[in-house]
Amino acid sequence: MKFFMGIDVGTYSSKGVIIDEQCRIIASHQITHGVFNPRPGYFEHDAEKIWWQEVCLISQKLLSLSNVPSESISGLGISALGCDIVPVDSNCHALCNAILYGIDTRASKEIEYLNNYNKSVCQNKLLNRPFNSSDCIPKILWLKNNQPEIYNKTSKFLTASSFITAKLTGEYIIDQFLINCFAPAYDINNIYRSDLLQDLCCRSDQFATVAHSNDIVGYVTAEAAAQTGLATGTPVTCGTDDSGAEAISAGVLEPGDMMIQLGSTCYIIYCSDRHINDTRMWNSAYLIPGTFCIDGGTNAAGALTKWVRDTMYPDLVSDENSGGKSAYAVLADRAANIPAGSEGLIMLPYFSGERTPINDASAKGILYGLLFHHTRDHIYRSAIEATAYAIAQHVKIIQSHQLPIHNLLCVGGGAKNNTWLQIIADVTGINVQKPAVTIGASYGDAMIAAIGTKHFKSFGELHHYIAIEKQFTPDPSNKAVYEKGLNLYTKLYQNTSDLMHTYK
Repeated sequence: MKFFMGIDVGTYSSKGVIIDEQCRIIASHQITHGVFNPRPGYFEHDAEKIWWQEVCLISQKLLSLSNVPSESISGLGISALGCDIVPVDSNCHALCNAILYGIDTRASKEIEYLNNYNKSVCQNKLLNRPFNSSDCIPKILWLKNNQPEIYNKTSKFLTASSFITAKLTGEYIIDQFLINCFAPAYDINNIYRSDLLQDLCCRSDQFATVAHSNDIVGYVTAEAAAQTGLATGTPVTCGTDDSGAEAISAGVLEPGDMMIQLGSTCYIIYCSDRHINDTRMWNSAYLIPGTFCIDGGTNAAGALTKWVRDTMYPDLVSDENSGGKSAYAVLADRAANIPAGSEGLIMLPYFSGERTPINDASAKGILYGLLFHHTRDHIYRSAIEATAYAIAQHVKIIQSHQLPIHNLLCVGGGAKNNTWLQIIADVTGINVQKPAVTIGASYGDAMIAAIGTKHFKSFGELHHYIAIEKQFTPDPSNKAVYEKGLNLYTKLYQNTSDLMHTYK
């Protein structure tokens, strides 16, 4: 019997699973962690203590829980939060805390400089869209400008998955899906563009080598085996972004499939049969060879509902801590009793700036339309409606390119909230499906490991093992309310963005 392990490191937790040859989960384990927020706009992880140590602990625990001998693990897949940067020395030791993805907006000056440089020096040939807080190049330039002692010691600039894979195998690899966050460091053929970036950013040898997510790129070293409990020589796939791995686990396996990942943030992946160039979203190769994807990401989803819960519902949090019902479950029930549109209350969820489609790190949150009859339950519903409006903006962009959406699959912690999923269906006008297994990216990692080791011949074979638990059909009676709400949501940002940039 063959078994496959997958481990994912996310913003607030790390998860791992072991699956068998039929993709059945044999064991799972999760470790929670925090995020360092040393000053406004700065979000960090300790790469050694969080990323690497938790991979080691989860691997050990999974082997213990499953009673699967380490020699029976036929492959290991890794994913982690993407578009982050950790500088490492020649021994792959992190030189400082990792700078996280788009929620970290410290490099605003570098973004402005790069955008001006792109326009004035390169005549927009450097990048055909504005740089934003999800790009890694501004983060590297920030290190160069603000922490030169660390920058000068750096052997490699890695993402989280590349860092973990290097710790496991000694190989510095990044998958073709994730290199988009290093744009424009690589051209369309995944070749480093040293002509444009050598003097501006860093050397080509400081980047990882590009591979497919399902490629076996190395094997667990003796040192890593001692720390993880895995057998020396266990095959390791390239590793990828957590959202990409979760898309595979949800069933985004062919063009027309789309995933909505409701985690701390919201991430969107649409699988396409062709490359689309639209500066409002991100475009790259997809995990499945021969396909492409259109990606988008908001900076607030679960983080927003957590803020509302913790700020406005301390009583529910206290009840939950005393053994009562989950505060989130109570909130979902209460939100279901508030009319669609929250009786005129509209929230802009830009509490940490925003990524796509507005690409504005200086955007601010807004609560518009407050009246005396509004309650905290209205505010909670307006928060989850806000994420649905953001998703709808992305849907409209995809549809504007005459691309069909055959399957809209929702996963992540937010997928437990049926009220939220119904609202997404109502706002987008598309059926929303919830897969039966929503454990997340680690499940996809294990599947990718099974493909990489040739247990499965192709990604398409995974269709036999991914079931849909529930479907949410748009309620036509809410269509007019949400069309008006989406229009107002869009105009609120357009009409206030100048003020957002003036007062920081």
